Order: sequence, then structure tokens, then C-alpha cells
Amino acid sequence: MSYRWHNILLKSNQSILEALKVIDNAALRIALVIDDTEHLVGVVTDGDIRRHLIKGVGLDAPVEHVMNKTPVTAPKNVTRKDAVKLMESKGLLAIPLVEKGKVVGLETLNKTGSGRTYENPVFIMAGGFGTRLRPLTDNCPKPLLKVGDKPILEIVLNSFIRSGFKNFYISTHYLPEMIKDYFGDSSKWKVNITYVHEKEPLGTGGALGLLPNDVPDLPLFLINGDVLTNVDFEKVLEFHNKQKAHATMCVRDYEYQVPFGVIQGQDNKVINMQEKPVEHYFINAGIYIVSPELRRSVSKNRYIDMPSLLESSIEQEKDVVMYPVREYWLDIGRIEDYKRAQLDIINLDL
Repeated sequence: MSYRWHNILLKSNQSILEALKVIDNAALRIALVIDDTEHLVGVVTDGDIRRHLIKGVGLDAPVEHVMNKTPVTAPKNVTRKDAVKLMESKGLLAIPLVEKGKVVGLETLNKTGSGRTYENPVFIMAGGFGTRLRPLTDNCPKPLLKVGDKPILEIVLNSFIRSGFKNFYISTHYLPEMIKDYFGDSSKWKVNITYVHEKEPLGTGGALGLLPNDVPDLPLFLINGDVLTNVDFEKVLEFHNKQKAHATMCVRDYEYQVPFGVIQGQDNKVINMQEKPVEHYFINAGIYIVSPELRRSVSKNRYIDMPSLLESSIEQEKDVVMYPVREYWLDIGRIEDYKRAQLDIINLDL
């Protein structure tokens, strides 16, 4: 719940100009209109104001002329998961919480409730063939396979949107038109989506070379389009910036139990025995942040995977750091993973 909802309250006789200032200062893209007893009488968004200004309504007109007098609301005790579902179904970024008609809070699609937005680009890899998921992917790109009631790619997109990101790039190769048809001009999600088509597969790193020249000159998120996770992307970005890293790789702790007794020896002498030991490794989670310098180093139509690109950076003594993912994470690479995702999504806030 946003801690700044008190700052977006207006009275119906206040001007549209005052409403614009409130919306701009709070950076939540919405203002709540109340009466003298703090009962909700309407909401107004920057979109509402733009539409009425085009029709000729002046900035000095009362905000009641442009507000939505029948807004969607939720009760005070609504769960985060139900509030998000409601907002997504209605295409809303925020929803007022009411109790007996009075405003008591605001739930936002941005899960932190901070209202912060990030210009950092987010590059989602969605061009793979999904071979291991056949026959499901025979006529559907893997990122469009549904987990619950939404495609994997839409779940990934929404996760970033909730964290305040708005500049998206999606790489396509296999059945690209299906992905473009689904997301279209991205107006439904109120973000910017640019499609980057790979005529030939270029690997997760090589696709960076196809990004347009006007990509924001900021650290860029790169994520595989088949990753299901509720990692806090804001914290990952904060970590990357604090480390001043050339690149950050998200990693996951992987535990493997050897099914046999392991013997350590020297020459022909047994020096140690472990019965079915458990080994721990860090594995690549398929989520990265790369610096503008690293992004620009990838030439157009060059095939390279991200691990190879990062290994090259390490050889050049660039700082490549790792961020351990402790939250839920699943790489949907096999039929077994896809089935597991269908069960896991029920209890995830995604």
C-alpha cells in the first residue's frame, strides 16, 4: 500500500491545474477526489486530464468536470494478490482502498508502492524455439505459453512494470508475428515496447547488437523470456549500481546429492569417504544487468551467448559480479518445469 496516498487527495472544486501538480509531484499518475468528510467522490488520472484538454476544457475548470465519478475501488482488507488481479483486469495502475465510503489507502501496481519509475531498458529474450517443450511449441512460441491465465512473457513484463520499469525491448525469431500480435503497440500495458527481430539466432548476448541507437544510456536488464520469478528487480538494480559493475549476473543456489558414496584417494590409498554427499553450486539464473559500455561492445549480427560475453569481460579484468536470487525462481525449459509452474503460480504474487 502506498505510503504517499495522503499527498494525492483533492477536493472537487480544486482546479485541473492543481490536480496536474498533485499528480506530477506524487508520481503516481492518479489523484483521489474527496468531499469534506473524506468520502471518495471520484478519481482523476493524467490520461483523464489529457482527453478533456483536447476537448477544450480549460486548466482553471474544477476537477469534478474531468474526474471519473464511478471509480473502481477495493475494500481496506483486500489482499495484495487480489488487488493486483483487479488492477490488471481493468488496466489500472492504482486503485483506492475504501472503508464505508472513506478513503483509507491506495494500492498500486508497482509492488513497492514507492511510485518510482526507471528509464533503464529491459531486454526480454523471446526468440527461442522451445524445442524441449514440443509439441506445445510446435505452433506457439514458448514465451506465449500460458502459466495460469497469462503467457509467460506477459508475467515477466508485468513483474518489471510493477517495479517501475517502462522501456521494454523484446527479441523475436521463432513465430515473431504471434508475439507482436499479442502485445501490439503495448498501449494496454501503458509502457513502451520495441521489437528486435533476429533473422538468424544470435544467442542471448548477440541480440544486444541489434538494439536501436536510441536505447537509454543506462544499465540494461536482460532476461530470458522463460524465467518465472518474483525477484525484486529494484534491489538487483540498486546492487548493480552500488557495485559500479560492468555486468551483474543473477545466480541461484543449486543443490545436488550424489547418489553414491564418494571416495577420495591419493595414489592407491583411501584418505576420505563421504556417503552420498550434497554438493552446492551457483547456477546462471538467466537474469543480467549490463553496462552501456558492455552493450555497445556487441557488434551487429555477432553470435555470442551471455556467458561467453561475460567471460570475455572477466578476461579484460572488468568487474562482473553476481547477485544471489533467494526468492522464487523457475526456468521453464522442460515439460516437467511447465507443469510445476502451473501449480506454483497459484500461490505466487505475479
